[in-house]
Amino acid sequence: MSEEVPEYTLVTAPAEGLPDLVVTDAALSETIAALKVGHGPVALDAERASGFRYSQRAYLIQLRREGSGTHLIDPTAFDDLKELNDAMADVDWLLHAASQDLVCLAMAGLVPQRELFDTELAGRLLGLPRVALGTLTESILGISLAKEHSAADWSTRPLPEAWLNYAALDVEFLIPLWNAMEQMLVAAEKRDIAAQEFAHVRDHTAAIERQDPWRRTSGLHKVHKPRDLAIVRELWNERDKIARSMDVATGRLLPDAAVVAIALSGAVSKDDIAALPEVKNRSARRYSHLWTPAIERAHALPADQLPEARLKTSGPPQPKSWAQRNPIAFARLEAIKASLSEIAEAQAIPVEHLMTPDVVRRVLWDEPATEFELTQLLDEFNVRQWQRELVVPLLQEQLATDY
Repeated sequence: MSEEVPEYTLVTAPAEGLPDLVVTDAALSETIAALKVGHGPVALDAERASGFRYSQRAYLIQLRREGSGTHLIDPTAFDDLKELNDAMADVDWLLHAASQDLVCLAMAGLVPQRELFDTELAGRLLGLPRVALGTLTESILGISLAKEHSAADWSTRPLPEAWLNYAALDVEFLIPLWNAMEQMLVAAEKRDIAAQEFAHVRDHTAAIERQDPWRRTSGLHKVHKPRDLAIVRELWNERDKIARSMDVATGRLLPDAAVVAIALSGAVSKDDIAALPEVKNRSARRYSHLWTPAIERAHALPADQLPEARLKTSGPPQPKSWAQRNPIAFARLEAIKASLSEIAEAQAIPVEHLMTPDVVRRVLWDEPATEFELTQLLDEFNVRQWQRELVVPLLQEQLATDY
């Protein structure tokens, strides 16, 4: 017997028609006035040009509110959107995957002041198997959205009408999706948990500043010698400087695979670098005169200035070494993993949402001696109250157990 295929309503354009793109002060004032007379929360989304531009700024912002309709704003046309932000100061926000958009919205001057509702996070807390926006609208609302422009270069001007249709649909159904998921959270007795998680995302989402960001070069695990690591570092820094000045994604100048290949090849001259199969895009060759000096700088470094194979961190070591280095902590970690899995299954919540693995490891490795010390550690990592109620008794039990 063949499996029954669910029926969805395919939506390819906004029901109320495609709104004009807001690019003038007058049009922005009209949008603000319309939002003010609307009611209920405002649904927001933003489009970046990841993979094309260095900046993570928003190149399009979509808003929708009941009684107001959908609005598409080009944030690059304005010095700031403070007046728009002020108009939404007393309004709850709805987003999907909020942590992906809050930073670029803040860069445009838009920061939520009241409650935030994240439909992706709500789906995870409800234990749903797939939480992409299109999947949720299909499974909950019976509506299928066309998603063919998700990887487009949104810095393109003018923006094609088909792209704008796609963008408008990203907020078209957020409000009915929120209504449905609110009821689902209440029925699952998880609304308070969700509120704590939403507040955490709202208050703690910010641009990530990494120590030694060059170490996130894809394929770096292949590079072991300190001198070769120095080459990766110098190439990364040179590439980053050029990409920042041109507002071009770093990978479009010199892909990570090329950075690693150059470091491992021993190539120094422009010709040797250009001969590498990984160095094949036009930009990589165009700036080859800058790659060579970067390599020469790495070769000229004294031994005490070469990077270490691994970045030193203040946290506990990787769990794979615990069995030898701290057998008791390892036994406690294995025991609590099993307990957390049982709770996660009973609560229908992904285990990583009960408490991040890093916090669990830090508690078991540091062994806080008193409840006050444990509370301090949990406060440092912004562990929510609902997480403490479920997980802290397990941590205390393991800390008190002798192995």
